[in-house]
Amino acid sequence: MPDRTDPEGEPDRSGRLRGRLVPRALAALLIALAAGAIFYTNQWLTDRFSENTRMRAELRAALYTGNLLSELQRTAVVPLLLARDPDLIASLSGQDFSTTSARLISAQKDIGAASIRLLDGSGRTVGATNRQLLGTNYVLSPFYVEALRASDTVFTVSPSPTGRHEFNFSRAVVSEGRSLGVIVVEADLSRLEKSWAGISDAVAVTDSSGQIILTTEPRWRGLGMDEALTVRSAPSAISRAFQVTADWASQPVDAYVRGKAVMQSETKIPFRGWRMTLFSTYDSIRERVNAYLALEIMGLAMALAIGFYILSRRARSMTNRYMRESADLRALNTRLTREIAERERMQRELRVAEQTVQQSSKLAALGEMSAGISHELNQPLAAMKTYLAGARLLLERNRPDEALSSFQRVDDLLERMGAITRQLKSYARKGGEAFEPVDLRMALSGALTLMESQLRNRRVRLQRSQPRDPIMVYCDRLRLEQVIINLIRNAMDATRDQRDPSIAITVDSASHAHLSIRDNGPGVADLEKLFEPFWTTKAPGEGTGLGLAISSGIVADFGGRLTAHNPEGGGAAFDLELPLHQPRLDSRRTAAE
Repeated sequence: MPDRTDPEGEPDRSGRLRGRLVPRALAALLIALAAGAIFYTNQWLTDRFSENTRMRAELRAALYTGNLLSELQRTAVVPLLLARDPDLIASLSGQDFSTTSARLISAQKDIGAASIRLLDGSGRTVGATNRQLLGTNYVLSPFYVEALRASDTVFTVSPSPTGRHEFNFSRAVVSEGRSLGVIVVEADLSRLEKSWAGISDAVAVTDSSGQIILTTEPRWRGLGMDEALTVRSAPSAISRAFQVTADWASQPVDAYVRGKAVMQSETKIPFRGWRMTLFSTYDSIRERVNAYLALEIMGLAMALAIGFYILSRRARSMTNRYMRESADLRALNTRLTREIAERERMQRELRVAEQTVQQSSKLAALGEMSAGISHELNQPLAAMKTYLAGARLLLERNRPDEALSSFQRVDDLLERMGAITRQLKSYARKGGEAFEPVDLRMALSGALTLMESQLRNRRVRLQRSQPRDPIMVYCDRLRLEQVIINLIRNAMDATRDQRDPSIAITVDSASHAHLSIRDNGPGVADLEKLFEPFWTTKAPGEGTGLGLAISSGIVADFGGRLTAHNPEGGGAAFDLELPLHQPRLDSRRTAAE
């Protein structure tokens, strides 16, 4: 390897150049990170504070709607009461209205209505809380005409001379089946407008036709919402520039009110198709966002200052270190050459070792898969062999119908083998694709049906105890039957050398569903390794040691557990515990998966 130094000092210059570029690159990276952090913080805080502002606007809308409905409902009862007032009926009958206005003024003070008017049969005002209206004729007014036509209190909205809207509840005054006149009560909704103006930025209430009938913006009355939002002075170029600068921290605006960007929220009023619209400015959002951004910028500025200081110290340290190491470069040159050659040799050996390890891993995975397939398919194959032998005997005895039944069972077992191959190595992955409510007793019956021929050939005494009522669990029935078959098969293998082999199966439930399989074999020697893969007490060729490991993994997928112990009377007992089916929780778990 040639010497990396030359008389002209090129390494020193390149080292100094790198020493200058690295701090600059780090500084640029820090600035970019700071800008990104400010941008992300601005977006996140804007979204969060905007959502809070929208929620507060919705709460205010609910409060305003409640107040409006309360005022309307309270006023709606007044015409019914006044229409039955004996004094008013008597004054209309006798055409004596000397005390009528005083009576209405007294009622107005009690109920807080905007105004009360009494009209006679010709529509003329004969009594009013506003005495200037006495003698005014409303024969063509909607509240008079509709009240005479209806037998109940009617509600009408009509424009008033002041530019506002009148909200009138009117009812015909009836005596002895004859309409004497009409009582008109105006709801005082103007005070609600005043209270809204003191809290919210802008509020508008529209009727079923979309016309604004209540609002804190006087110019909007009588207009549609879209038309009302266009009623604003045209901004100048300077005001537009300030508006864009002021809105940089807010979301896309819904509308502009009085030259300010606002957030629009709408609420339905359960009264005649009315709707309430609130407009909230972004001023509070921008102020809060800017306050947090100012704190963040100060923190980032301090962090950048500290970072620059550290980088400068590091740059000086690196310069001194380069100067000290320049004298050692020549001595290290030869050593580096030898080390490079040694590393190249080690890398070649490492590549060979990696290839060997990869091949070994492939062979181990292939062996594990082959063992699992052999174990899982052994049970259906044994049952198929028995059914086919029975079918052949039935055919020889000229009993084809019964033979077809055996062939159908063989077909079912083939379907089962296909499902089993899709569920291999369930202890290493999550299940749950075919979860459904399953009766634990029916799953046990299905497993015993599959093991029927083997139990009959071995002549094992089987004791089965289960309740009459269903015990529902939430799992995959096919995989649950796999577990039960594995446990019964292990019990049969354990009692192979016993003179009177017996297996006791118990099914019960309390807080959980419980299934216990106990045999009278020699018991389990090492309970700690029982559920480890490939651990078995059988002779080579008789078992793979995967059955209990797979069963334990399946039960864990179901949310239960599989345990084993050696009872006092001898033998071994395997306990399967599963949670009982709870429709609500299990449906939520299925939706989440």
